[in-house]
Amino acid sequence: MANRKVKLVRPGDEQTIWRGAGDEYRLLATGDDTAGDYFIMEAIVPPGGGPPPHIQTREEEAFYVLEGEVVFRADGERIVAQPGAYLNIPRDVAHHFKNESDTTARMLIFFAPAGIERMFERMAADPDNYAATAKEFGVEFVDKA
Repeated sequence: MANRKVKLVRPGDEQTIWRGAGDEYRLLATGDDTAGDYFIMEAIVPPGGGPPPHIQTREEEAFYVLEGEVVFRADGERIVAQPGAYLNIPRDVAHHFKNESDTTARMLIFFAPAGIERMFERMAADPDNYAATAKEFGVEFVDKA
């Protein structure tokens, strides 16, 4: 690993990707930075924002709420998360989140292993084909979480 370098991301340095419902995702550390071990992004989630219910078949996913309130539904459970809350979602567990409040929420989202960041990049470039793109990355959209 001697060829890897320390990476510092300052505000404004990150790659930003927008997605449906007005969510904004900022890529902080990708698999290229972490030898494929993990991927971290910051999510800015406006009121009403959040992805549809889905299952990741390849990655663990974790959330750390920085600001606001986010409602998670995971494996049939409703979880209200406020600043300082951490939630880990194992692979193959149906889940989604939504900002049900009237203020913007902000959180860090972690994936291990890395690789799924390429899905977000492709979805941003071709939003009309998000379901097919997700399927290529082992993400399945489901009726409910």
